Amino acid sequence: MASISVPFLSQAPTHLSNSTSLRLKTRISATPTPTPTPTTVAPSSTAAVDSSRMEPRVEERGGYWVLKEKFREGINPQEKVKIEKDPMKLFIEDGFNELASMSFEEIEKSKHTKDDIDVRLKWLGLFHRRKHQYGRFMMRLKLPNGVTSSAQTRYLASAIRQYGKEGCADVTTRQNWQIRGVVLPDVPEILKGLSEVGLTSLQSGMDNVRNPVGNPLAGIDPHEIVDTRPYTNLLSQFITANARGNTAFTNLPRKWNVCVVGSHDLYEHPHINDLAYMPATKKGDLDSSASRRFFSPKRCADAIPLDAWIPADDVLPVCQAVLEAYRDLGTRGNRQKTRMMWLIDELGIEQFRAEVVKRMPQQELERSSSEDLVQKQWERRDYLGVHPQKQEGFSFVGIHIPVGRVQADDMDELARLADEYGSGELRLTVEQNIIIPNVENSRLEALLKEPLLRDRFSPEPPILMKGLVACTGNQFCGQAIIETKARALKVTEDVGRLVSVTQPVRMHWTGCPNSCGQVQVADIGFMGCMTRDENGNVCEGADVFLGGRIGSDCHLGEVYKKRVPCKDLVPLVAEILVNHFGGVPREREEEAED
Repeated sequence: MASISVPFLSQAPTHLSNSTSLRLKTRISATPTPTPTPTTVAPSSTAAVDSSRMEPRVEERGGYWVLKEKFREGINPQEKVKIEKDPMKLFIEDGFNELASMSFEEIEKSKHTKDDIDVRLKWLGLFHRRKHQYGRFMMRLKLPNGVTSSAQTRYLASAIRQYGKEGCADVTTRQNWQIRGVVLPDVPEILKGLSEVGLTSLQSGMDNVRNPVGNPLAGIDPHEIVDTRPYTNLLSQFITANARGNTAFTNLPRKWNVCVVGSHDLYEHPHINDLAYMPATKKGDLDSSASRRFFSPKRCADAIPLDAWIPADDVLPVCQAVLEAYRDLGTRGNRQKTRMMWLIDELGIEQFRAEVVKRMPQQELERSSSEDLVQKQWERRDYLGVHPQKQEGFSFVGIHIPVGRVQADDMDELARLADEYGSGELRLTVEQNIIIPNVENSRLEALLKEPLLRDRFSPEPPILMKGLVACTGNQFCGQAIIETKARALKVTEDVGRLVSVTQPVRMHWTGCPNSCGQVQVADIGFMGCMTRDENGNVCEGADVFLGGRIGSDCHLGEVYKKRVPCKDLVPLVAEILVNHFGGVPREREEEAED
């Protein structure tokens, strides 16, 4: 097996000893679609699998992992692009600089270079917005645990400012930064600048491991179980070989998500990751577990236990073993059926576990502990607003970033606030918000009076805005069917004028069935589609989901109503809030006050 040695650059938590352990579990469940139900992949599954199926489908050639010729029949177009030229050659063999020096007219003349800008550059974190911003790119960073510095934030602001109205940035649902408007000739200089401030965009797109997610309150939470930052940093360094490129994991069948859970709140959403490490105890020592779930147009799946327990020292070996099993055995045909869940469906969980064990250094993997440290009945805390830290005399301030969108000036101001009031650090969250940690209590009042927090990014947003999440939408994304960010804000504002609620209601928007907005875990979810209005005219619409939950009692929502024209969403959402979330119509509320 390919392996790589990566130094542990962050100090491990002082309350974890060498006997610290991590328990693993992966979980799967199906939404109401004509696909296998959770019982087909139960932990006790022992379905026989032909031994020939266990032959690895890839092999190493010249430092890159390549799909064997015998397995190339019926592969999808993206796999063919990888076979023609490994995308990492653009980075490792410095093929990118030549591409960046070419005009778009030259690039478009050749299928080879056209595939470079539309597909292969995604391995460098560059996404060509051919459909809506031709010639411009979105650049996705690696930001383990969502921790970013004021210097990094200022640099990203400077990178997008030069693009005027075409440039902006987003906080993503993986605690990450994405910057927009980038043009190809500028990328070599931007990559150099990223490196100087300790950032990389490498291996952040396509068939790679996504940004490792952790507890946004890591190290400052009075109720913290484990400080997740050392582990997410270690995972990110391992996956990218410290930003040099780790070709062992750049030819996966599809993308792959990982997180480390650090608190009872499950801010990391472990149930929607391919692998998640969760705190538990065994034999008196601390350990952790992993779970996974994800969404695709063909299937949305919850997670099932892998039934495994590992010491903290094995965080990387287990991650490597799971990735190698997926890389070696995953199918590469129908793109919508190549995520890791489909492999587990095919093999059964016990056979998949056996393949992971075979790839462990000692070919051993203990069964899991029953002593979870995460409290099942814990009520998930709201991190927006002012909250005391474990460090006496300090607080963190969670601020609301409407649907995650920021401009260059906003980023400069956020960096200034982090320096002036905190420790020069910002924390990004999977709900597209930002936390300013390490604020001295004596400085809180002054911080809360800052114009940015009063006018743009409030620590106390309207209650319906608190849980609002939206993907990029068709403003920039070529796959999105509908516009999401502006519409999500407008619909929420309009609904708020009709209905009063006393508890936050998490509303997620996604522009297409890929569900980057994670609508199936929302209280109310909106998935973009095309439909017809009352006159039979084609218009933008949404499938409405209801009942998703996060936390220890997590489960997926179900379709409540299909193909609702977007113009009809406001009264429908108002009705849902009244019927399902205790909402009160504003007119009735006003009558009661009279």
